[in-house]
Amino acid sequence: MQYHKSFYSLDEIREKLLPSIDPISMLKIVDAYELSSNVHQFQVRNDGTKYFNHCSRVCKILIEELYITDPTVLCAALLHDVLEDSDVLTVSVIEYNFGKTVAEYVEILTKDLNSYKQNPDIVDLEHLFILEQAPDDVLIIKLAARLDNFRCLEFNLKRNPLVYIQKTTEQFVPLAEQRKNKKLDYLVSEIKKERNKFLG
Repeated sequence: MQYHKSFYSLDEIREKLLPSIDPISMLKIVDAYELSSNVHQFQVRNDGTKYFNHCSRVCKILIEELYITDPTVLCAALLHDVLEDSDVLTVSVIEYNFGKTVAEYVEILTKDLNSYKQNPDIVDLEHLFILEQAPDDVLIIKLAARLDNFRCLEFNLKRNPLVYIQKTTEQFVPLAEQRKNKKLDYLVSEIKKERNKFLG
């Protein structure tokens, strides 16, 4: 199966995590998976695939490549785009269901899309400033999402892939490199590999 058509199933998540986390934490991850799947149910990406595939693969990168089992980080990864794509969900709803930290992480990862349409450069700069103050775990989710998108560039995911590559390289990569975090270093390394593969 081509990478952009792949997704990470709940059965795969359970198989990986059940030996290392408690049942209550597993239930929260399942709830986050199902909520994200429902929110993104009718969304399709530019490459023709279901949007939720991306969210599940971000979770897969954290589990399979970074060996992260922290339920808070995994829930936030699965939910990282739900506030942008739902007219109903709020930070308070996420906090009620998944806890304060998950809600804070998702809020940090969320852009105001209405403002973005009006002033994309300003919103990008504001978002970058917020990420500069964010915990490493939030940056890990952000970079994992970027890595997944980089792995999909060859399937026409982005209308202007060169701009996406440039923005990632100039803004997010340096931000991650400053942290001296091995997981972030790994993500940066993989992003650079995908960039070089795409650019030839």
